[in-house]
This record gives sequence, C-alpha cells and structure tokens, in this order.
Amino acid sequence: MTILEAKKIYRNYYRLTHPNEEDRFLFVEALEYLIHETKNSDYMVELGAMYYEQRSFDLALKYYEMAAEYNNIYAIVDLGYIWYYGRTGEKDYEKAFYYFNKAREKGHLIAAYKVADMYRNGYYVEKDLEKYRSIIEELYPKVKNARYLNDPLPEVFTRLARIRSEEGRNEEALALYDAARSFLAQRIRNHPFFGDLNIMKWMIADIYELRPFDPASMDLYDLFHVLAAPAKVGFRFEEELHEVEAVSEEGQLSIRFDDRWYRTIDDFFQKAELDGELITMRYDELYDFEVLSWT
Repeated sequence: MTILEAKKIYRNYYRLTHPNEEDRFLFVEALEYLIHETKNSDYMVELGAMYYEQRSFDLALKYYEMAAEYNNIYAIVDLGYIWYYGRTGEKDYEKAFYYFNKAREKGHLIAAYKVADMYRNGYYVEKDLEKYRSIIEELYPKVKNARYLNDPLPEVFTRLARIRSEEGRNEEALALYDAARSFLAQRIRNHPFFGDLNIMKWMIADIYELRPFDPASMDLYDLFHVLAAPAKVGFRFEEELHEVEAVSEEGQLSIRFDDRWYRTIDDFFQKAELDGELITMRYDELYDFEVLSWT
C-alpha cells in the first residue's frame, strides 16, 4: 500500500451508503497505514471516531490518546467524553474536567458546554448553577447563526431552553426547542449518530412538557412521544402507506414497522430502513403522519 492508495480508500469509504465488513477492514488498514507513515493526528481521530461509533471504546481511547499527544483539540474533547460517560467502564470526572476545560480554553464550543454541565451537576467541581447559566448564555450568540451541522446549536439551544423554562419564559423556551429540533433533524439525516438521537428523544419529551401534542403537525420524531405507550401511526413515503406500532409484550414495548420488529423505540430509530436507506435519512421524504390508535 502507498500513501496515495490509502488516502483513496479513506476518501471512498465516506461515499459508501452501507459499508460492509470488508469495507471497514480496508478503511482501518488504510488509516493505520496513514497514521504510521504520516503521524497526522487527524487520522488518529478519524480511526478513534469510527471505533467510538461502533462502541469499541477501548480502541477509541487508544487512538484519541495517541492524537492528544499531538495536542489535537478534537481528540482532547473526545477524551473528555470517554471519561465523562465512563465509556470504557469507569467514569472519571477529574479527567473529564481536565480535558474539557483544556479544550474550552482553546475556544472549543462543545467543550465549553460540557464544562458548564459539570458545574451544573457538581461533577469534580463544586455545583455552581450561576456559573452554568453564565457559560450557556455566553455560548448562545456564538452558535445562534450556525452554518454547519456539526456546530453545537442544538446542544446549546436545548440547555438555554431549559433555563428559560425554569425562568417561566416558556414561549422563548419553545422557540429555542423548535430551532434546535429542526437543526438536529437535518444533522441526523446526514449522519445518524446514536448520541444525536438521544438528544432528540430528550428534547421531544421536554417540548411536550411545555406544549400539548398536536397530531396535525406530527413528524417522524414525534414517534418518540406517541410510541412511548401502545399506539399505531401511519405515514406515507413515495405515496405508499406505512405503519409503525408500539406493542406491549410482558410489560415491555416492542416496535413493529410494517413487517419488521424492533426491541425498542431506540432500536427502531437506529436500524429501521425504507427502500434501502435508514428511515432517519428519509426524514424530509415522509409525510401524512396520522395517529391511528393511541392508549
């Protein structure tokens, strides 16, 4: 393999809609070669990110630590996440704060709201809600005109929305939630990362704490709300009717989508497909949602 060949494999991998095991093997082999030959920390982060999404967190940690030795800011933030959530089996808030704060001092916006979270929760540092609010308020003008889907607009807007709802400013909170929801739906459509789906699920719950659910304006992500109990929803894709249903079995809700079954609503959102594409990637193509039954 040459550097040119490895770069071609690396670029082509991201054009694949459904990479198989052989594609992933070649991708890993190409990145390992590029890391060895170039010592470019961005390749280390790329490989760490692939392992992170596959939930192979020990391998993700290995490559993030390797990249952090080159002072790669993305690796520093990712190490904060690994220790904050205990991805390798052990939470370490001291390490998480160290990495997040180090990145925050370099101007990284994601690291900044994670530092804020640590002040809110009292993780490693003393709980300080004023410090939390201050950091989030400072971040708002920096992200409100975000242009790129990886910009942390939803993360900052949802935090600020909760602050506004706690202040009794519910209309402002809902406006922030609505903007965050729209932005996040497009991010997920382009890259259905499990962490973003969790943010969407929590946001939907927050929205319907403040606003009654309106079936007439329903979209895909309202299934998080409706299918939290036994219910059936119909919608159309390319004029064809599809049904998704939450069915209670021995106290647990399973999801039926047409003729396929999923263990949970999270499983459905991560795996369900329409015409060979993940349903989240079809977000803009789904229409005529209708609640057919709901208990």
